[in-house]
Amino acid sequence: MLFPILSFAQESGIKFEHSLNWSQIKEKAKKENKHIFVDCFTTWCGPCKYMSNNVFPQAKVGDFFNANFINVKIQMDQTENDNEEIKTWYAEAGRFEKEYNVRAYPTFLIFDPNGLLVHRIVGGGEAEEFIAKAKEGLDPSTQYYPLLSKFKAKPDDVQTAHKLAIAAENAYDKETLKKTQIVILNSLPEQELFQKENAEMLLKSVTTSDSKFYPLIKNNIGKIDAILGKGSANNVISTVLMNELVIPLVKENQNINLDELQQQLSKSNPEADMTDKFIRFKPQFYFSKKDWPAFRDAVNTYINTSHVTADQLNSFAWTIFENCEDKACIESALAWSKKSLEEDENAAYLDTYANLLYKKGNKNEAIISQEKAVAAADDDSKAELQSNLDKMRKGEPTW
Repeated sequence: MLFPILSFAQESGIKFEHSLNWSQIKEKAKKENKHIFVDCFTTWCGPCKYMSNNVFPQAKVGDFFNANFINVKIQMDQTENDNEEIKTWYAEAGRFEKEYNVRAYPTFLIFDPNGLLVHRIVGGGEAEEFIAKAKEGLDPSTQYYPLLSKFKAKPDDVQTAHKLAIAAENAYDKETLKKTQIVILNSLPEQELFQKENAEMLLKSVTTSDSKFYPLIKNNIGKIDAILGKGSANNVISTVLMNELVIPLVKENQNINLDELQQQLSKSNPEADMTDKFIRFKPQFYFSKKDWPAFRDAVNTYINTSHVTADQLNSFAWTIFENCEDKACIESALAWSKKSLEEDENAAYLDTYANLLYKKGNKNEAIISQEKAVAAADDDSKAELQSNLDKMRKGEPTW
């Protein structure tokens, strides 16, 4: 009695084509007068898996995409577990990557019924939002590539710039987005720049100090913060200073004293508060220097002053496990790892915690935690975690 229910559930989402090559897919699209929707994904991409497991199977998503598109999935990476169908697409996946500049995942490409690329969406989204983005790929007035061609032909066309700004942001085309924002902002009188929507665009458009609008932000911090919230203007200014004055100096001199540099910047640029930027930068800086006690202190400061995700905590803790023998470092890493487990007791976090306990010398506690990790692991990672558990039981190092 379950079979009809399961069958209905499987058919309610997007129906992706199988056993057809790209030429055959284009022929089918032309015959049925449908656009082609291509999901360019990788096996390691978390957002790709989320879309496949949570968004594509929904009935309303399936209804829309099946009615309007011939739907295709292309795996962009290669693994030892690939079946024959995936292997037949290896060459096509390579062509898509080069010809259509697929660099981030997931990337969704939309072709018209004649096989011409007309739209691009980078990154996933929930069902309603994603359907809305796909609808823009069906409408010539909102399609990314036609708008891009139109904008290149008339780069001062404000109306086209407005439409392309939306499409470029969805396509993760930062360079084009910045160009459209500048065209739009240049068309506005100064008083209108401080309206909420325009002020948001103003901040997004400024990435360097030589931008025409950088002095405008620098000289109107209070006004902008009143519109967009405290710290909004400072975030842009401090990011520019970090990119132009801090990172180049660090690349030239790995022994630079960051505290002294921060003091110098506060004197030369009193309008900017660089505190948060330095707090976030220091863990990366000391990681590159392999100065693990300093890395530990920098991470502790970061955790105590900022919102840190469970993934970040786990990553910090694993870095100490792999690189540091210092007892104080291991104690700190254990605290970070324990905090990550308070949010999610998944296999990876449990594995990190168990390995740190083991490295500290708490063998029995480590084995208990590693047993939990193995029990919680999926098929892809279970063998590796079991191997660590076996080493712990034998008293062999896991690092």
